[in-house]
Amino acid sequence: MADRDSFAFLLRPFFEKDPVLAARSLETLPEEQAVDILGALPPSLAGAVFAHLEIHCAANVLKNLPSHLFETVVENLDAQYRATLLILLPDAQRERLFNQMSPQAKQEIQALLTYPENSAGRVMSPHFLAFHKDIKVQSTIERIRLLAKQKAPASYAYVVDEKNRLIGVINMHDLMLAPAEASLESVMRRDVFSVNGFMDREQVAAELSKRRYFAVPVVDNENRLIGVVKAERLINDIQEEATEDIQKMFGAGGDERAFSPLHFSLAKRLPWLHVNLATAFLAGSVVGLFSDVIGKFPLLAVYLPVVAGQGGNAGSQSLVVVIRGLVMREIPASKVWKLILKEAGIGIINGVIIGVVTALAAWFWHGNPFLGVLVGLAMLVNLLVAGFTGAAIPLTMKAIGLDPAQCSNIILTTFTDVMGFFSLLGFAVLFVPYLK
Repeated sequence: MADRDSFAFLLRPFFEKDPVLAARSLETLPEEQAVDILGALPPSLAGAVFAHLEIHCAANVLKNLPSHLFETVVENLDAQYRATLLILLPDAQRERLFNQMSPQAKQEIQALLTYPENSAGRVMSPHFLAFHKDIKVQSTIERIRLLAKQKAPASYAYVVDEKNRLIGVINMHDLMLAPAEASLESVMRRDVFSVNGFMDREQVAAELSKRRYFAVPVVDNENRLIGVVKAERLINDIQEEATEDIQKMFGAGGDERAFSPLHFSLAKRLPWLHVNLATAFLAGSVVGLFSDVIGKFPLLAVYLPVVAGQGGNAGSQSLVVVIRGLVMREIPASKVWKLILKEAGIGIINGVIIGVVTALAAWFWHGNPFLGVLVGLAMLVNLLVAGFTGAAIPLTMKAIGLDPAQCSNIILTTFTDVMGFFSLLGFAVLFVPYLK
């Protein structure tokens, strides 16, 4: 006990004179030694020094602090610092820290930690390497070696300022070649890319893919480093979400799996089958309007599925491109109509080319050029509608708050079937004198 008091007596002037420099010294030590030193100091001084520790180091130290020191340290921390510590701590220490807070502080913390469902904050990892800017190169290398022995997770090493704001990233080649007494600030790279915790994970994925990084640092609204998003985790999440969207496009639940219970699968699928049934009756009613024409020219029935099916395929192409654009946040509000008109233009061009091919095939097959013109015009109209609706439907669903992947395909099929039948049979009415 006497040795510990003597040790504290020797350290106290240094810690009182420059708490920031004292904190940097603690960061270079193993957590057990840092805890011993803080425990030997007066609680108020230990709390003042602790507030300047790099957040990840602070979390490791806090896990082993004695109760009386834990309470004092927590009282000296601001809301954002405590919020980040909560993310980094194991469950037991997290509950302990949360219980030390006042009701008002708890509300502030909850607000700071409430990230949207698909945001970077929800998929980030709290395990990362970060060092303060004025730590020496030699101390940093020793610290990295120590963490490697403890099997610390692979990551980039970041540099933060005295308020834990992200200011740079360490290139290991630069670090190893730098003078031992140089500060990290002098060797770090300042052009560090980061994302806000509220950024949508689809956008984060796009940025990681474009920059070819395996991880990206996550910061709060004050640019404080709070975590990292790793590409591997993000890819897994995006792939899972993509398969859910595929299931939704074909009327199955996004959360349904191959061996989901029978009643669960039925509950997810039956409602959309009823919607499909209603749209099929709608398309059938269009055919019913022209029953007299079909009765006179049964050959028209051969081309009904041809025109409608081709429209469905063309519309699906537009639909997939637009939904991908929505997922990747590639479609700003100012360019919505430009995209719709572009897809409609593609529909017209495809309609002309496919319409001519279909018209020639019908002419040579049945020997009537007017039948070929009729089928070609119907194909042109339906592919124009398919391109327009394939783009407009998911954009409209997104605008009114519905999931484009859930309902766009069914609505698109309805449009292309109805318009395909209506255009073919409508033109047939006009071409009656030439079909005999």
